[in-house]
Amino acid sequence: MSATIDFTLNGAPRSVAGLPPTTTLLEYLRAAGLTGTKEGCAEGDCGTCTVAVRDAAGTLRAVNACIMLLPMAHGCAVTTVEGLEDHPIQREMADRHASQCGFCTPGFVMSLWAREPGEPADRQAITDRLAGNLCRCTGYGPIIEAAEVSAPAADALRSGETAAPARPAPGLDYEADGRRYIAPTTEAAFAEAAASHPEATILSGATDVGLWVTKRLFDPPAIISTRSVAGLDAIEERGGTLVVGAGARLSAFARAIAGTAGIAELMRRFGGLQVRNAGTVGGNIANGSPIGDLPPALIAAGATLELGHRDGGRTLPLEDYFIAYGRQDRRPGEYVRAVHVPLAGLAQLACHKVSKRFDSDITAVLGAFALTLDGGTVRDVHLAYGGMAAIPKRAAAAEAALSGRPYTAETVAAAAEALAEDFSPISDMRASSAYRLTVARNLLKRDFIERTDPAVATRLARAADVAA
Repeated sequence: MSATIDFTLNGAPRSVAGLPPTTTLLEYLRAAGLTGTKEGCAEGDCGTCTVAVRDAAGTLRAVNACIMLLPMAHGCAVTTVEGLEDHPIQREMADRHASQCGFCTPGFVMSLWAREPGEPADRQAITDRLAGNLCRCTGYGPIIEAAEVSAPAADALRSGETAAPARPAPGLDYEADGRRYIAPTTEAAFAEAAASHPEATILSGATDVGLWVTKRLFDPPAIISTRSVAGLDAIEERGGTLVVGAGARLSAFARAIAGTAGIAELMRRFGGLQVRNAGTVGGNIANGSPIGDLPPALIAAGATLELGHRDGGRTLPLEDYFIAYGRQDRRPGEYVRAVHVPLAGLAQLACHKVSKRFDSDITAVLGAFALTLDGGTVRDVHLAYGGMAAIPKRAAAAEAALSGRPYTAETVAAAAEALAEDFSPISDMRASSAYRLTVARNLLKRDFIERTDPAVATRLARAADVAA
């Protein structure tokens, strides 16, 4: 276990000691004079702070430096825009006037640079890759054109590089300013640390905790990271069940379920690429957010949750994990270990996300519905919602109105009315209570149309979708 934060920055080795563990990578970079990486929102939304990180396993990812804590760079290779030398994407961005004020440009360049050779570079793939980058000057047209035109030359350039061999993620036990950051390499060591320090904050991707640091000035005495725990990020199929390790990144989970239409579309709209590259499945569950996108979908699919502990683990239905706002069924020293998702439930699942922006936005209402029909009759139904209550929650009254009845517009309309028995949503900056209830009802009706008449267009298409 190292006591210093060791990584490479634009090819040069760095070893850090003495800085608080909650120092962000962005703060470190700018203090080091690498000011091409900008601070815009300080919450992982605008992408102006995007850098590329290659981890010990060799995976290259575009990430938000503004919410990535510096110790998370341990054992990684970090590349900023200053580390590029006349790259094809830089030339095309300049030649096509894809930069105006220039503030956001380095972030765009780094998001596009962090694409491995052979990864898709068509118009749709590029717009998905740039969903976590905001530009308010030029618009996206010339930026997308620059990305498309530069892709072949960028692939050829990257193909000539010698890939570093994959290696186990290194451990870290770092102390500074009276604060401690522990990154164990085995689950046994992680479980011991979690049990010995129940007051510690468990950190995975920092897409939530990072905001606590930048917005609330959160300064925990101890952090225990999942990032280096071998095997905690595994995703595998076991006898009709997809077992997803808590440390699996959202982007890896998205690839694993890419062939399952219902949840694949949800994952495509889950934050921006930088958020999906950092955030984890376990983190999205463990933080207990009432507007987290994954829990309603996994609840509707019939998922169970596996909790770990030094003294032995346990499993429970995922829906039972959420007790009340800010309260989950997790005892001192316990941690989310894995989620078990029935493939049959995923196959029946449809997800409906409503937000103010199509891409990279927090959900106002999310409906996730899994139905099994038998001769036109509803035999099994799971309706789960996010944004409608203090926790992600099933709609028991609406389910009762559907179960055992003919799957007709009249039955669905009755189930939609029953949602008023299930939820009394709040009003906030994202949506009013009345709006949320109306939308929740309409999502049930839209789901009915999609299941019974799939030729009807019910989903919003972006310009890129139409152009393709």
